[in-house]
Amino acid sequence: MSNYTRPLNRQDYKTLTLAALGGALEFYDFIIFVFFAAVVGELFFPADIPEWLRQVQTFGIFAAGYLARPLGGIVMAHFGDLVGRKKMFTLSILLMALPTLAIGLLPTYASMGILAPLLLLLMRVLQGAAIGGEVPGAWVFVAEHVPARRIGIACGTLTAGLTVGILLGSVVATLVNTSMTQQGIHDGGWRIPFLLGGAFGLVAMYLRRWLQETPIFLEMQQRKALAQELPVKSVVLKHKKAVVVSMLLTWLLSAGIVVVILMSPVWLQKQYGLAPALTLQANSVATVMLCFGCLAAGLLVDRVGASRTFIVGSILLACSSWFFYHLVGPHPEYLFLLYGLVGLCVGVVGAVPFVMVRAFPAEVRFTGISFSYNVSYAIFGGLTPIAVTMLMGVSPMAPAWYVLALSLMGLALGIWLRQDLYHEDRIAGPTVQQS
Repeated sequence: MSNYTRPLNRQDYKTLTLAALGGALEFYDFIIFVFFAAVVGELFFPADIPEWLRQVQTFGIFAAGYLARPLGGIVMAHFGDLVGRKKMFTLSILLMALPTLAIGLLPTYASMGILAPLLLLLMRVLQGAAIGGEVPGAWVFVAEHVPARRIGIACGTLTAGLTVGILLGSVVATLVNTSMTQQGIHDGGWRIPFLLGGAFGLVAMYLRRWLQETPIFLEMQQRKALAQELPVKSVVLKHKKAVVVSMLLTWLLSAGIVVVILMSPVWLQKQYGLAPALTLQANSVATVMLCFGCLAAGLLVDRVGASRTFIVGSILLACSSWFFYHLVGPHPEYLFLLYGLVGLCVGVVGAVPFVMVRAFPAEVRFTGISFSYNVSYAIFGGLTPIAVTMLMGVSPMAPAWYVLALSLMGLALGIWLRQDLYHEDRIAGPTVQQS
């Protein structure tokens, strides 16, 4: 049996587990800021400024993490394509763990003045740079380790792992808020999730020592087939089609998760007056189902290909999201069922990295994915909440229309992927032998 079709072995499972664990912890470190934004705003800005300005400044610092993603991701991918995937994969988790730990130890405005928010901003920029390199790096790393016929489930597993990081952040925030008083959180309890995240990140970095460099990179090194020019220059000039498709798929991935998973609890509270605790419980169900959806999409894409997966998945996402947004108000007793179902269908995004790793040749794969993913995420991940909020001024069902539009784009991409976007022999590098 060739390496192309062999089943996953013990080393593959170890690689997948360590990569998914690290990805989950990095996403936890990046997202935990959201859950404690209010108390961080109170402690890191002057007490006498208007509340709206405090919120703007706090979320501005959060957004800085998104804006730093493209630059950090492209720089790390550049070296990942030239000196090795493993080195950058280990560096990205260190770059995330240390700033997260530092945020948990930072002095507040009361003791350091203007220097406190500036240091907080710097830590968020470093976190953004780290996550910009982590996600594309993880996808490339596992895709180049596993057999070509298992890339879908490998990438789906990794994407599910990132989702677990969001869930972990939500669980830790809930535990802190239920076990401590608001005064206790204000007096130092808010530091605990950051210190935990930093410590876990350092442990994950230590564990990544046991990972091996990808066979494809080692072979390119031996054949001296590494990129001869700046990888990002080659990507922009020679792989425009792959970049466009990857950016559109990233829009589907980022906006689907932002609208359905992150924005829906508040929308349910405002639109239908549902209790915050209830919406957050339903949100946890949806997030767990999203993990299963990513795994299902990964399995499906290995069996039937990207085109059919996105055609079927996008139709299911369109139907389930439409039912969710329109039926949950008149029938709140179906909240958990409807939210869980749409969460499962958002899992079609688990097939996104499968297309991206196949779209770029191995010499510039890390840079190609990193450039497309991070630039698209910075634009659409940042602008989607603003766009949906503005559209809600026109129609309260704006989230439903937005997800429907995304689903139609996913359907169109699925139909278009029937064409020859990528070549089978480039999937897992030059060593793949089809038998």
